[in-house]
Amino acid sequence: MIIFSWLSDVDVSYKTIERLYSDQDVILALHNLHVIMLRRKGIRNVDCGGDGSGYGLSIKKHYATEAQKLKEKMKTSDGQNKKEKKDKKKKKSLFVYSFVLMDIKTRMYIAYGTSFKSEKEAFLSAIKMLKEMSIKINIKSLRLDRYYQQAYVEYLEKQLGKVTFYIIPKKNATVKGSWEWKRMLYRFVHDIKGFLKEYFQRNQSESGFAEDKKRTGWRLGQKRPDRVNTANALTGVWHNLYWLAD
Repeated sequence: MIIFSWLSDVDVSYKTIERLYSDQDVILALHNLHVIMLRRKGIRNVDCGGDGSGYGLSIKKHYATEAQKLKEKMKTSDGQNKKEKKDKKKKKSLFVYSFVLMDIKTRMYIAYGTSFKSEKEAFLSAIKMLKEMSIKINIKSLRLDRYYQQAYVEYLEKQLGKVTFYIIPKKNATVKGSWEWKRMLYRFVHDIKGFLKEYFQRNQSESGFAEDKKRTGWRLGQKRPDRVNTANALTGVWHNLYWLAD
């Protein structure tokens, strides 16, 4: 900011920059930049991996550490008292969930979403972004965490059309569901090695998150929901800029 002021003779403060995170013109420009990069890379028919992570909103709490503590509490006790539930809710509010859809071949982010409530809501936000973009991107195959089972496959078929899914079924999974779910189970049973080889390409999404956090940090420096969304979008823009020239 100091160098900018020297060069332009325009005084700016931190608040001036922070307000840009809520500026609709800035948000539109970032979205257009995202679309331009996908066009420049020639992304049309893609094999995707999808994964979620979290970013801290406070320097006092790290997402990975606190998320693991919450998982351990859920495993050790089903019936928590009111105080524990209150503490759990309080901890969750210190983080924001992020979900991205990545093109495995180019490692470019196709769409992303954020949520203060859950990874599921961030996932739905990413799908909404994909549907509303001005360019048509055909998702040929999609790899998701085992959390996303029959109902999600049916939902995604309605939203994205014909997609080949690679999702490890849960122990209690049944053949009930759409035909694509049944076809996926058939592939899983008859060619487990080939199925897992495709599924584990999803780890590129995880490495993408690690790459982003090394580049821009594990904390988003905003608190307001609209500004958090913009901050997350900026993380996606930086990610794609680095892979654009690869």
